[in-house]
Amino acid sequence: MADLSASATTRLVPPPDTTPPLAGYTVGITAARRADELAALLQRRGATVLRAPALRIVPLADDADLLTATRGLIAAPPDIAVATTGIGFRGWIEAAEGWGLFDDLIGALGKAVVLARGPKAKGAIRAAGLREEWSPESESSVEVLERLLEQGVDGRRIAVQLHGAPLRDFVESLRAAGAEVVEVPVYRWLPPADLAPVDRLLDACCNGSLDAVTFTSAPAAISLLDRAAERNLTAELLHALRRDVLPVCVGPVTAAPLEELDVATVWPERMRLGAMVQILTAQLPERARRLAVAGHTLELRGQAALVDGDLRPVPPAGMALLRSLARRPGWVVPRAELLRALPGSGDDEHAVETAMARLRASLGTPRLIATVVKRGYRLSVDPVADPGEKYGDGA
Repeated sequence: MADLSASATTRLVPPPDTTPPLAGYTVGITAARRADELAALLQRRGATVLRAPALRIVPLADDADLLTATRGLIAAPPDIAVATTGIGFRGWIEAAEGWGLFDDLIGALGKAVVLARGPKAKGAIRAAGLREEWSPESESSVEVLERLLEQGVDGRRIAVQLHGAPLRDFVESLRAAGAEVVEVPVYRWLPPADLAPVDRLLDACCNGSLDAVTFTSAPAAISLLDRAAERNLTAELLHALRRDVLPVCVGPVTAAPLEELDVATVWPERMRLGAMVQILTAQLPERARRLAVAGHTLELRGQAALVDGDLRPVPPAGMALLRSLARRPGWVVPRAELLRALPGSGDDEHAVETAMARLRASLGTPRLIATVVKRGYRLSVDPVADPGEKYGDGA
């Protein structure tokens, strides 16, 4: 039979689509903080959400390292203070108030030149009764570092408010230039107490039942990679993230641990949850496979199919068969090959017939898949259309 794959994917004009843009897709969330907000944004767009907090936050009131750094800065006030995040700076001030050190800390910081990485940090500084000297429009730590190095920091005492993860390059560059750097570890993160959700997320990544995974911090990405290494799943996870699962990050700093491992990620220009969801919503549906089959439009989404724009949930075994057929639209795919695509089916070719019957029932249009007696199955792709024709009208 002639290869019809080109005709099945060109000149295809899908019917009007009122299906939510992420319907049929499963998206993983690794965030601990603001996870409810992120889940709501994704679910509003039709996604199924798999939540797996990859981190837990050390309570500020119990953080001995933060208390030690605060007392040290009160005893020897800094020449320069850098606020990197709004929530981190506010948390630091609130913790100091709880320890009865609020006035002393504000007095020490009031003697320093205060820099804010972005508008949220700037707002937290002003809410504490302080005033920043400068803040970059780019909201970039790199630009803050460049400014400090240009002005000279030799012999200066600099307090750097961290947020979850150490800023190694930032701190080491300042120290190499002669500064005394005091790291203020606000909101330190540790691995989650319950690893079961993270393990479920890893399994979903590796077995093809996850379509995208979101990261809102670099430590969350590192934590997921570390857990994969503990379970000897690093190779499988990286393969999935490079090929089948779309990694979406809130910004380039968050993406860095993945990019270093040659995992291509996407992130928005503005480092905000809403912007991250928007770019995910724009890019994930672009991965869908659209075919003209038996007078209908068939779209393969992550864990479901659309027939003429109607969402048809398909069981995992059925999706495995459908993907195998869609790789060679119009060609006969032997039963033995389809059997290999079925997870945990063993050598029983009857499993293919059972899964195929359920797949056809899920699609609601049996003619989409043709049985070729004694050989296998194929998608009933439409012949090449004239440029003015539209698929999907049943003609």
